[in-house]
Amino acid sequence: MREASGSNPDQSIMAERDRGPHPTLRIKGTKSRSLADKKIVLGVTGSIAAIRTVELARELVRHGADVYGVMSEAATEIIHPYTLHYATGHDVITKLMGNIEHVEFLGMEGSADLFIVAPCTANTISKIATGVSDSTVTAFATTAFGSEIPIIVVPAMHETIYKSPVLIENLAKLKKLGVTVIGPRIEEGLAKIVSTEAIVLTVERVLSPKKLLGRHILITGGATSEPIDPIRILTNRSSGRTGVELARAAYKQGAEVSLVHSSARDLTGIKEILVETAREMIDACINELRAAKKHGKGYDALISSAAITDFTGESSDVKIPSGGELHLRLVPTQKLIEEVRKEFPELTIVGFKAETNVSEQELIRRAREKQQAYNLAMVVANDVGAGGIGTEDNEVFISRAGVADIKHVKGAKKLIADAIIEDLASFL
Repeated sequence: MREASGSNPDQSIMAERDRGPHPTLRIKGTKSRSLADKKIVLGVTGSIAAIRTVELARELVRHGADVYGVMSEAATEIIHPYTLHYATGHDVITKLMGNIEHVEFLGMEGSADLFIVAPCTANTISKIATGVSDSTVTAFATTAFGSEIPIIVVPAMHETIYKSPVLIENLAKLKKLGVTVIGPRIEEGLAKIVSTEAIVLTVERVLSPKKLLGRHILITGGATSEPIDPIRILTNRSSGRTGVELARAAYKQGAEVSLVHSSARDLTGIKEILVETAREMIDACINELRAAKKHGKGYDALISSAAITDFTGESSDVKIPSGGELHLRLVPTQKLIEEVRKEFPELTIVGFKAETNVSEQELIRRAREKQQAYNLAMVVANDVGAGGIGTEDNEVFISRAGVADIKHVKGAKKLIADAIIEDLASFL
């Protein structure tokens, strides 16, 4: 490994070993441990989207990965190798030298777990697909194919180039060979690199144990709202973060995931079903479960994390005038879990129980009461009086069927979602 500084590569490696951990590595694992103990080789090619690799590399590190950069000559004209060195905390490979770095990382006994090319130009895509190995990045790709190390390609180019029948054929060839292709995102006449978030999620899916591979998971998330008039609604403070993180956690473990919620998030690999009211959410879930069963791909589990509105009322067709008192007559909405359980008695269901300002013992008691009433595999309980609604962090207590102990999880909602999905996998 070496930097593009003209220094001896052996000296570069020795220097990296001698000087100790790079300051960048202080952020390692600060967001999650989903990529802990994983070594990722990040190939960078000559697209202007190369400027995004700093952000991508550091996000992968924040999730626990060790990242090593490999740059084509064209890529070094977009960003300097020192920049990627800073982002990864490791010396960058710009030439293949006597250390045969491509074999060291991606050979039959290579130390890396994944090779990702982001961004990947049309030129590099076609070379990889046809076995041309005339650059650092393409040599790494050919080596990874030979050792069956997973490869991810993230295209970025002009839209007209992306529409080339030759490129389309080469992308199809790569997919047939088992390469995971993410994107691109068509915008402003460009086939742009997808979001860093989407790339990281795909990396997590490729490298995860895939405990839910082949499983079909339905998740509800966020708040519903009940119209008062064409302008005003009755709703709650739920941000929907928990539902989104649960969907991502299930997806990265190999599941086919559908998320029923109120605002589109363009989540990679996840089917989004948009609803507004409590009735719409219930109907969407029932219809989805029925359709999947009819087509022989029934859902394996429902995770009901949505904060469904408890009350509804008659809505005015016109705006209610401002000023003066307003009296609303509200009636209870139907319960999603209750309706689902009636029609799908064998379905594995995870419920949520939110209370305010109760003791830990009382919170757990109410969670277990709900669990028994609806035959739930798990109930996730939290005291929202102490926080959790609309925040990035939460504190939950998980009651699991057949397990006496209550699981306590506190921290980022991503970490909580990972814990819930981990437990759900044991029921399926």
